[in-house]
Amino acid sequence: MTDNNGYVLSPLPVAPVNKADMVLFPDGLKALKKVAKEVSLDLRGTYVNLDAGFDSTYNRKCIFNAGMIPNIKENPRNRKSTKRGRKRLFDEAIHALRARVDRTFAWEDKFKRLLLRFEHIQQRHYGMKLLAYTLINVREFCWA
Repeated sequence: MTDNNGYVLSPLPVAPVNKADMVLFPDGLKALKKVAKEVSLDLRGTYVNLDAGFDSTYNRKCIFNAGMIPNIKENPRNRKSTKRGRKRLFDEAIHALRARVDRTFAWEDKFKRLLLRFEHIQQRHYGMKLLAYTLINVREFCWA
């Protein structure tokens, strides 16, 4: 999870390759809340931008219960017509900021050891991810 500047706030949990990111989201949200609590950061009222792949009632409810606002593009799920009922909250202008998140993940892909996942031990892979995120976060101080 990143902020508007592309800095990694809290890494998502590491899981085997055959697990979808949507399943890992609640653990990632808990990690974000833990980091925010440790640094006295108030997350109430902040937007959480996610892809349409994360569009589920459970994820939206988790975000609302954390005091944040979900900004998730609705996943049509092979529907030919629009879904009945109240429209889900979605702001296209805020969702356009998602490119900054994608840029951060592109920087993460520059670390070949993470991209190809040589590590078989999960904790070691997580440690490598933390090291990569640290390097991403301090890049501005080193090259400024």
